[in-house]
Amino acid sequence: MTPNAAAPSSGPSGPSRRSFLASTAVATAAVAGGMPLLAACGGSDSGEREGTTSGKAADKLLPAFVASTVANPDLPSKNGSAAGYTGKVDLAALKASVPEKLGTGAPFKVMSPFWGSPPKAGCAYYTALDAAAGTKVTWQNQDGNTYGQKLGAVLASSSIPDMVVVPSWELVGKIANAVTAKFMDLGPYLAGDKVKKYPNLAAIPSDAWRMGIFGGALRGIPMPTAPASFIVPYYRRDIFDKKGWSVPKSADEFLSWAKEATSSKAKVWACGDMSWVSGSIFGACPDWNIDDDGKLRYGKERPEYLEALEWVRKLFDAGVVHPDDKARTGDASQRFTAGQILVFEGDMTPWYTQTVEQAEAHPDFQIEGMDIFGADGGNPTLWASSPATIWSLIRKGASKTTIENALAAANFSAAPYGTKERMLVDYGVEGTHYTVKDGVPVKNDQGNTEVINTWNMLAAPAPYFAHPDFPEVARKQVEWQQRMGAFMKKTSIYGMNIVEPARYAHLESQFEQLEIDYVRGNRKLSDVQAAISTWKSSGGDKLRDWYKQLIDKNGSAH
Repeated sequence: MTPNAAAPSSGPSGPSRRSFLASTAVATAAVAGGMPLLAACGGSDSGEREGTTSGKAADKLLPAFVASTVANPDLPSKNGSAAGYTGKVDLAALKASVPEKLGTGAPFKVMSPFWGSPPKAGCAYYTALDAAAGTKVTWQNQDGNTYGQKLGAVLASSSIPDMVVVPSWELVGKIANAVTAKFMDLGPYLAGDKVKKYPNLAAIPSDAWRMGIFGGALRGIPMPTAPASFIVPYYRRDIFDKKGWSVPKSADEFLSWAKEATSSKAKVWACGDMSWVSGSIFGACPDWNIDDDGKLRYGKERPEYLEALEWVRKLFDAGVVHPDDKARTGDASQRFTAGQILVFEGDMTPWYTQTVEQAEAHPDFQIEGMDIFGADGGNPTLWASSPATIWSLIRKGASKTTIENALAAANFSAAPYGTKERMLVDYGVEGTHYTVKDGVPVKNDQGNTEVINTWNMLAAPAPYFAHPDFPEVARKQVEWQQRMGAFMKKTSIYGMNIVEPARYAHLESQFEQLEIDYVRGNRKLSDVQAAISTWKSSGGDKLRDWYKQLIDKNGSAH
């Protein structure tokens, strides 16, 4: 995290999201509409664990929803957007969302992914959080870039930490099966009105909780995501204004502008790799969906999939993409701030982080989110993001004391903005981790070292944006999501936590590198078309039948 960045205000943890988007295949799904949990499961009893639980069956498993009234946002959620807080918080008047400590001080261990250097055990931040929540957490932070390997090894062993954070992008192979086999049903503690003991967990949206159902039981405590979370095409507004350029409104306009803006002699290229956002521009559906003609299709079978790839290929062929993006080296966001590229794609995080980074050194710097346009210049077709993509789970066999203390920690972590608990989770202790300047909390070096993605990985409140130091950024983020959310649709399997049969696990593996190679001119369109045909014949058509039965049984999400 960068200075003064409160992780939950930037969505479901900035670093974890960036890791999520490191994979082009996964990113394409995220771009066009969120990632379904299409994880394979193995083992002789996998038939009991594949599929999904939705509709009335799922409703019976969910916690009761009780909205928080502790602090109302200035910009309420609309069209699937996050909420927004743009006013300064009266730090002296913060309310408590957890009036009494729910933890009893019993120790428990948490394993979680971490990007960067994690805080040291016994640091002031951990000590303060434990004291406030009534907990005693031992953190086992693991490198987020190799978390899947560690997670797989731990779940295959007989020694599993009391609480484990599992991101959806790691739910591949036997890990998906292990989630059902190794983690407990939280229904006896959270289903229905039982959740009211934990008011912040009760305020998590039901769609997010529904994604925590694994193997027919509520196992995952979710980190909610706004449905209108799309990849943003960011542009350098300061340079656009200086040059007198209009923001492109169609795929052809973008290419024409890109050719005009690119000058390799001046070491300026129009953009980075636009593969992630191309799906949104062309309306490519990432999932299984029943189309208007009543037929069930997968995203790669639709013409929009190829159209999106062909457009990105045109950008590379025209020489408007930075050479380092073509070589897949370096950091596109750094090229953006340096003015070497004028457009790059990312999640909602850079809007704030780059504003902070450039505020003093380059006060003229302006990052803005370009509205996603339809390829033909009309309105885009955007697909809703998954309501949750990260969960914390409690191991089977944990004692009642351990369970209650883990839930107490999650409830504390899920505190809404404008509360004492949220302030402590996001900023630490005043005087130790931050100071207040003009009514705005500002982290110091110790805060930037210790108050980073640990506690906020356990659970999160309903999605929101709040940047006390740059409130207008929060406004822009929310309003962009609201505008884009007006064009949002849900797939037939939206909000379903689906585990595919293991026999289909190989189907997607051929596409990631093929897409990377095709858009860079190293493979032919016919190669992609052949891969789609192979996908169908080697199991895709049978997988369609499996999904049709699943949707017939559980009902369509739209």
